[in-house]
Amino acid sequence: MQRAMKRAALLAALLLVSACSHADPAAQFAAAQKAYAAEDYAAARAQVLGALDADGSNRDMLLLFARTQLKLGDGDGAQATLSRLEEAGVTSPELVRMKAEAAILRGQPQAALDLLGRDGTAEGWRVRAAAHNALDNGPAALEALRRGLAVDGRHYALLHDYSRFLIAAQDFPAAAKTIETMRQIGPDWLDTLMMAGTLAAQQGQLDTAQRSYTAAAEKYPARVEPLSALASLADMRGQVDTALAFVARAAKIAPDHPEVTDLTVLLASEKGDWETVRKTLVSQELTLDPRSANGMSYAEALLRLGHPEHARAMFAKALLLSPQNPYARIMLAESQLAVGDPVSALRTVRPLSDSVLAGERELDLAVRAAKAANDPVAGALLARLHSPGLKTNQQLVSAGQAALFRQDWQTALTTFSQIPGHENDPEVLRRMALAASRVGKADVALGYADRALDLAPRNADMLHTAALVRLEAGRDRDQMLRLMKAASQLDPANRLFRADLARAAAASG
Repeated sequence: MQRAMKRAALLAALLLVSACSHADPAAQFAAAQKAYAAEDYAAARAQVLGALDADGSNRDMLLLFARTQLKLGDGDGAQATLSRLEEAGVTSPELVRMKAEAAILRGQPQAALDLLGRDGTAEGWRVRAAAHNALDNGPAALEALRRGLAVDGRHYALLHDYSRFLIAAQDFPAAAKTIETMRQIGPDWLDTLMMAGTLAAQQGQLDTAQRSYTAAAEKYPARVEPLSALASLADMRGQVDTALAFVARAAKIAPDHPEVTDLTVLLASEKGDWETVRKTLVSQELTLDPRSANGMSYAEALLRLGHPEHARAMFAKALLLSPQNPYARIMLAESQLAVGDPVSALRTVRPLSDSVLAGERELDLAVRAAKAANDPVAGALLARLHSPGLKTNQQLVSAGQAALFRQDWQTALTTFSQIPGHENDPEVLRRMALAASRVGKADVALGYADRALDLAPRNADMLHTAALVRLEAGRDRDQMLRLMKAASQLDPANRLFRADLARAAAASG
């Protein structure tokens, strides 16, 4: 009986192998085309790969395979597939553009530009913009996007990339117009739904964003991006368990997707699950950008798990790269205190604890550092920590920040102006400058921004704001561009600064 069962199982396996080996490549190719049209690129790749197993020289199959590889960010794979097409004698402008896109994915943006040459098509300009972005040349990228749209104002992929740029630059009215054109072309396409959701979320319209992301998740159940976006929204609302459920669903689709990793780390950090943070990122330790969210979460995990010296080194580098980052500053001070260097900890935290925005965390850390260092300032810091006005101040700070988030500019301006000492605090003045600019009070905005810059002339945020209010008011173009360049030089990885530098260069040109 046992031998008979084994023979039956073996026969079934052989039949299965036989069936797979004789799968209809035409049917698989058709399935791949259908999956590609549905924007399920992982399924499309699997199907077309199966078809190529039976018909490896089919040019149409190879071309679709290369397209799916590009959509999935596999530059090396796409390059190999495109080389097979070239060896088969296939040549076309589209193939060259695909090779350029593969080069960008492989970290060779200059090679991409060389490949594109004088390509003046809308798609050529789109790929050229991506190459300039990879080279950190925001002005050239913006120029390429605009020139591409001048060729074809309804080129969907160009519209998507342009709307993403506009959102990064916080030019929300222009982004809304661009996304409306995307809606006219593909109202229920994934990128339309995702960009509409992103714009709504950036404007504090969380219910609208959720509807858009939910529609995307329902229509594209094999894609990670809508689930990741829904997880981020839930986290913004303080619904950590709901966010974790969305991440778990996304992980079933693509466990190694960068967005899954980022959210896993973020949510574990919020729950204080530092071992999960460490395990998730330890393999990336040597390549982590210390100023990135993941880089600083990993450093905090090391601190909480008993490795303060390692954490101190990472936070010191993060603060060096982004000196205006309050999280990097406070965590460096925590690390310095943990390794027994309270003098350095106090010096590090003072820019935060001295601010009128300081809350209990900043003041408590400063008190602990001052006491450990036997610094007489401990008394004054302790008095502020227990001051009856601290709670009132923090309520004003929270109310002002909430007003900024929902873009209630006048309320933000009024609220921040009620904080005692705001007139000598560069960060409060910076926020007031932004609010005043958005309600059309250009002279007031310039006054606040310039006062903030006088108080903190080497702070990238103050430089950026002083430039931004000039950009939005259409004034002092030469000075505006100089200030914007200075901000970007101090914080070259800042996406907002890069986008605004591109806008500033275009306005000055």
